[in-house]
Amino acid sequence: MSQQETHGFQTEVKQLLQLMIHSLYSNKEIFLRELVSNAADAADKLRYLALTDDTLYEGNGDLRVRVSANKEKGTVTISDNGIGMTRDSVIEHLGTIAKSGTKEFFSNLSGEASKDSQLIGQFGVGFYSAFIVAKKVTVRTRAAGHAANEGVLWESEGEGSFNVESITKNERGTEIVLHLRDEETEFADDYRLRSIITKYSDHISVPVQMWNEGTPESDGPDGEKVAATEGEWKVMNKATALWTRNKSDITEEEYQEFYKHISHDYSDALKWSHNRVEGKQEYTSLLYIPAKAPWDMWNRDHKHGLKLFVQRVFIMDEAEQFLPTYLRFVRGLIDSNDLPLNVSREILQDNQVTTAMRVGITKRVLGMLEKLAKDEPEQYQSFWAEFGQVLKEGPAEDFANKERIAGLLRFASTHDNSAATTVSLEAYIERMKTGQDKIYYIVADSHEAAANSPHLELLRKKGIEVLLLSERIDEWLVNHLTEFKDKKLHSVTRGDLELGELEDAADKEAHDKVAEESKGLIERVKAALADSVSEVRVTSRLTDTPACVVAGEGEMSTQMIKLMQAAGQPVPESKPTFEINPTHPLVEHLNNETDEQLFADWANLLLQQALLSEKGSLADPSAFIKLTNQMLLASVK
Repeated sequence: MSQQETHGFQTEVKQLLQLMIHSLYSNKEIFLRELVSNAADAADKLRYLALTDDTLYEGNGDLRVRVSANKEKGTVTISDNGIGMTRDSVIEHLGTIAKSGTKEFFSNLSGEASKDSQLIGQFGVGFYSAFIVAKKVTVRTRAAGHAANEGVLWESEGEGSFNVESITKNERGTEIVLHLRDEETEFADDYRLRSIITKYSDHISVPVQMWNEGTPESDGPDGEKVAATEGEWKVMNKATALWTRNKSDITEEEYQEFYKHISHDYSDALKWSHNRVEGKQEYTSLLYIPAKAPWDMWNRDHKHGLKLFVQRVFIMDEAEQFLPTYLRFVRGLIDSNDLPLNVSREILQDNQVTTAMRVGITKRVLGMLEKLAKDEPEQYQSFWAEFGQVLKEGPAEDFANKERIAGLLRFASTHDNSAATTVSLEAYIERMKTGQDKIYYIVADSHEAAANSPHLELLRKKGIEVLLLSERIDEWLVNHLTEFKDKKLHSVTRGDLELGELEDAADKEAHDKVAEESKGLIERVKAALADSVSEVRVTSRLTDTPACVVAGEGEMSTQMIKLMQAAGQPVPESKPTFEINPTHPLVEHLNNETDEQLFADWANLLLQQALLSEKGSLADPSAFIKLTNQMLLASVK
């Protein structure tokens, strides 16, 4: 007995379908690429499963995808004899769109249609691209290895619901019928469909067939009889794996179309590398660097990796064992003869061959990026804008390649007073002053906060370049990247400035003199602030600001404390070092204050100002406001 059910789409999914239809309207033909690719994947999956259970072939191992059109009915049909789907799979896969992030997806969709369409392409349009041209989609499917009466009918108009019904289907696999909109009947044309298949699916290893009508008996030009021909299913694509062909025989357009097929990205790839590795391990890799970051790039736990083939047999979609997490933006495939066909994820993780291939592929990607940075700096800046934050995870994750990754990093600096992250560590070292042995940097909440920090005053005066770091990951980065080319990275907000040879004798003598003359002031400030600070000392970094706070050499920085707190982690209590500038008029006024209570109020006010400048917030802002108002009122009396 037939079971019929009606299931409702989520509200935002309905919106998603409508948005997809309108945003991708200028490239309607993409629907066929997606559906043919899905059908080919279904064939590949059956081929793999049949390696251990050949009964799944059901006596027919000739895997293919068929495309046909009916002008009178206004339909396009895509069918395959691949793995097929069960009833539960149909409901799960065809009834749920972007189930883990639909709302987040919508929050990123705004602006012009062209911008939106690019964004959608990065998600993978997949099966639902059918609704670009179809007013109704009918799916008939049966999973391989299941009885004929376990077939499933799925049908939807892409609005608010879909129907699921049990049917009898003799052949395994999936058949998708698109009932075209009145204005999209151009796709119910064999020639049109054939041209799209040739354009997008020529590389697919599964034969894509279209029906070739037979011809009746006819008379030749010399009156001879030309025999009739029977209709047949004719293969439309080369049905060869693109990565197995010679690089010289593959055009740029073919590489780009293959990238779109495997990544479901709407945009062209930025760069790619196609290599055949021979020797101890033999494998072919085809690696792509996308031009745009996908929506889930910042989720380290999201599935990523390369498509894995063993002897041209599809194994898995996201073989993450071949790439470190900081290179999760890379798309492509790897085809190896060295991995066993029954390989599992667990075996892959512990396999020495896999480890060696991971090392090789990682070096290949880093080499691609180094070449891009050297030869095409503008394109590299485009890459950095999209994937720079991800690459910054590298020094902590990949110790062996730390130096190479560091060379690829880009920062803003005081060199050009710009927020643009264009400065490499190489360029910084080239511009270092004679006698400078450290790379100076500052980490702050924003570029403006970093660029205007009082900690930079002396360094600006001396013309010493400072890297301005303002992204959330930067504090994590500098905790793992402590040096580059034997030059230590030194925070200007932690410990001493350590100018070394850059500090001339006159400056040191003047500082020592001021420090000696301010011993009494230092002791008074220490007593007034009591347990609020760990130490009070005369500053060596301020010229125009009365006071600042710094973290001790072995203590956690302000930015790291913020990161820990934001993550809900306990933070050990720490007290800052308070540095004062005795030459500043406010500090001179403080030194001349004889009323100890008023002195304590002034000292506390300067400390709160310094904490606010460093942290961007205070533990008790109302107390600070109260104290400030109190001091203002006292000054106007």
